Amino acid sequence: MKIAIVTGASSGMGREFVRQVGYFYRGLDEIWVIARRRERLEKLSGKVRTPLRIFDGDLTKKQVFRRLEEALTEYRPDIRMLVNGAGFGKSGRVEDIAADDRKVQTDMVTLNCRSLTRMTLLCLPYFTAGSRIINLASAAAFCPQPGFAVYAATKSYVLSFSRSLGAELKDKRIYVTAVCPGPVDTEFFQVSGALSSPLKKLTMAPAPRVVHQALKDSRTGKAMSVYGIPMKAVRILTKILPCSVILKAEELFTK
Repeated sequence: MKIAIVTGASSGMGREFVRQVGYFYRGLDEIWVIARRRERLEKLSGKVRTPLRIFDGDLTKKQVFRRLEEALTEYRPDIRMLVNGAGFGKSGRVEDIAADDRKVQTDMVTLNCRSLTRMTLLCLPYFTAGSRIINLASAAAFCPQPGFAVYAATKSYVLSFSRSLGAELKDKRIYVTAVCPGPVDTEFFQVSGALSSPLKKLTMAPAPRVVHQALKDSRTGKAMSVYGIPMKAVRILTKILPCSVILKAEELFTK
């Protein structure tokens, strides 16, 4: 059985990967989708051509991992692609967010980093030559972001982990791509808070195009997928300019 696994599949980028991955791997028997909202996953199943197997559950909890592990043990599938799409962000100063909700920032670390790592490790024995791992990072991974501090730090972890894992798996012809977009037009900002920066609003990208680019980059084995000229320019600038200069520029643009 050839499958793809997509986390965070009920909305945003994860849902868009479910819609498009069947065109990337036409020989898939199933897509295993993981998210909290079962009703959304059931609704999605009628909109894609590849059969979906639903695992509803919270990836910050153990139960959904247990059910997935049981299914992997039973079916021994060939995982052609794993998309770690689950994650969330919260904008604001660290102390202000903590004053409002002490747990939300540690939950962000748990989902964006720990759960992504756990999912990858669980799936590793089921990858074969030509398998792909796509991890949703962010352009926020390129440098620290005051006002988005914990989220940017979690995405730096995802980027670093992806690049290191890709180097380790290269000899097995298993390819890892970290997707690093700027702002994407999804439900993400309903949780994180509305964008305040005019520059970020101007660079908002449509999810279908970001996902299409990510799948193309994964196909060619790229370690990183960066959509659009503005974010590619940001990537170059963060490699050239000192962090202190970038932080000062961020401060000016967010005022």
